[in-house]
Amino acid sequence: MRTPNTPHISGRSRRIGSAATATAALLLAGLGIATHADAATPTPHKVSAKTVAAQVAKAHVQYESACGTTPKKGYAACNALRVTGGTTAYMEKQAALKGATPKTVKPNATSATPTGYGPSDLQDAYGLTAASSSNGSGETIAIVDAYDDPNAAADLATYRSYYGLSACTVANGCFKKVSQTGSTTSLPTADSGWAGEISLDLDMVSAIAPNAKILLVEASSSSMADLGKAVNEAVALGAKFVSNSYGGSESSSDTSYDSSYFNHPGVAITVSAGDEAYGAEYPAGSKYVTSVGGTKLSTSSTSRGWTESVWKTSSTEGTGSGCSAYDAKPSWQTDTGCTKRMISDVSAVADPATGVSVYDSYGSDGTGWNTYGGTSASAPIIASVYALAGTPSSSSYPAQFPYEDTSALNDVTSGNNGTCSTSYFCTAGSGYDGPTGLGTPQGTDAFTG
Repeated sequence: MRTPNTPHISGRSRRIGSAATATAALLLAGLGIATHADAATPTPHKVSAKTVAAQVAKAHVQYESACGTTPKKGYAACNALRVTGGTTAYMEKQAALKGATPKTVKPNATSATPTGYGPSDLQDAYGLTAASSSNGSGETIAIVDAYDDPNAAADLATYRSYYGLSACTVANGCFKKVSQTGSTTSLPTADSGWAGEISLDLDMVSAIAPNAKILLVEASSSSMADLGKAVNEAVALGAKFVSNSYGGSESSSDTSYDSSYFNHPGVAITVSAGDEAYGAEYPAGSKYVTSVGGTKLSTSSTSRGWTESVWKTSSTEGTGSGCSAYDAKPSWQTDTGCTKRMISDVSAVADPATGVSVYDSYGSDGTGWNTYGGTSASAPIIASVYALAGTPSSSSYPAQFPYEDTSALNDVTSGNNGTCSTSYFCTAGSGYDGPTGLGTPQGTDAFTG
C-alpha cells in the first residue's frame, strides 16, 4: 500500500490522479440516465459525430482515495476512488450534444444528476440485461465494510428511485444493516470515507442485481480481525454472496486469516485486487475468494458494443495483481509462473475516467451524486453476477467457477498495470493474466456451479 502524497482532508486522504483520454467511441454510450429523468435533459442540437468524438476525447478527471492513508499491519483501506475534478466522458458528450462548454466536477460540489455509468450501462456491457431483470430474487448479497454509514438506507433509496429500480428498504425486508455481531442498534462509529465506500457497494449491487436482498455488515474497525468477523457474521446470517472492497499489505498472518474468516464452502466471496497498480494485496490473495481486478470500460463499434483494457492511470495507480508471497495456489488455478496464489481471477470496470455513478450524502464530501472508480466498484459487481447465476452448490468454492467456463467471459487482451519480470503478472494477453484474470462477465454462465 502506498502513502498518499497529500494530507488527510475531511475524513478522507486525498490521492489525486489523472485518468484521461476517454476514447471517442464513448459518444455512442447510453450513460445511465433514468427514463423518467429524460425530460430534464436538453434536446441535443445537430452536431457531427466527429465533433462529439473530439470533445469526448478531452475527458480527464482527478480523484481521491476515499478511506485514508496506508493502513498499518493487520489493517485494511478501502479501494474506492472518488472523482473530485475534471470532466468525465459522459459530461463531455453531453456538452458536445448541447453545444456548450462542459461543466467540471468540483470537490464537495453537489451534482444534481449522475456523471458516470448507471445500471443500464453496466448490465449492457456485461450481457446481464435479461438476467438482472429476471434473476436474483430470494438471494442475499452481503457487503462487508468498516465503520457506519448513517445515511446508507436513505442514499440507497435515492439511487434506486432515480434509476427506476424497485424499492429496497428495511421496512420491506430487502435491506438490513448490522454490526459485526449482528446488532441492528449497536453500530460502529460513523466514518465519512467508508460511508462513500458503502454507498458505492450498495449502488453496484443495486445496478447489477436489483431483485436481490442486501445485507450490510459494518465492522467495528478496519482491522483484518474485525472485517473478518464481519464476513463470518454475513455468512451466519445466510448470505451466499459476500463482497469485500478493501485490502492491505500481505503478511505471514494471512493463512490464519484464511482459515478463520474466508473458508466458507458454498459462498461466493469476492475481494478487490487493489488500486495501486502492480502488487499483491490481502485478502485478494486468499485462496478461498474470487479476487477481482479492474478495467477501463469504453463503448465501441464491435458487436459487443463495449471494449475493455487494463485500468492503469499511472505507475502507482491502477488495478492490483501479482503472485502472493504466502497463500497456497488453489487447485483450479493452473498458470505456471506463480507457484502460489495468483491475483486476479476475473475483473470488471474500475477506471475512474469510466467510473460509475454513486449517491452519497454523509459527511463533508458526501454531497449527492458522485462518480467513483477503483476495484471497490468491480468486487460488488462480480458478487452480484454470482447472485444472478444462482446459489452455489454447498461444497463448492465459487472462485473455481470461471475457470470451468472461460468461453463465457470477455477476454481482456490489452494494457498493463506496471512492470514485472513475468509478463502476464502485469500485462494483459490472450487467456489468463494477472490484472484482469480470465476476463469480465459475458452473462452469468461463468459464475454458476
